[in-house]
Amino acid sequence: MAHVTRIKAHDPAKPRDDDAPKEPKKPVEEAEVIKKPEKTLKPKKAKKDKSEKKKPFILFRPFIAFGCYLRDSWRELRQVRWPNRKTTWKMVLAVFVYTLLVITFLVLVDLLFDWIFSLLLN
Repeated sequence: MAHVTRIKAHDPAKPRDDDAPKEPKKPVEEAEVIKKPEKTLKPKKAKKDKSEKKKPFILFRPFIAFGCYLRDSWRELRQVRWPNRKTTWKMVLAVFVYTLLVITFLVLVDLLFDWIFSLLLN
């Protein structure tokens, strides 16, 4: 059985910051307020959107699309968790067993129908 670790949102043994008595805030005097000089705002340069990119020549588009497909496929393949050798052989054996079971079932059903039709037609 797997070990389960419980995580609690609040440990009752430790006091929370919310439970601590808070000191009343002192009113801010005008002398304590430091005014920052206002900065002059410069107009920001407009950034080009991705949609405004220069589109490639029409003859190159299939090659670019194929390159994007290969790149994205490679990224997906890197994310796959491949099974180890033992697990792979277990899965291969399971496929063989299920295949034999289905073949046996179909042969038995075929023999049953063959017998039934031979009784009906003779």
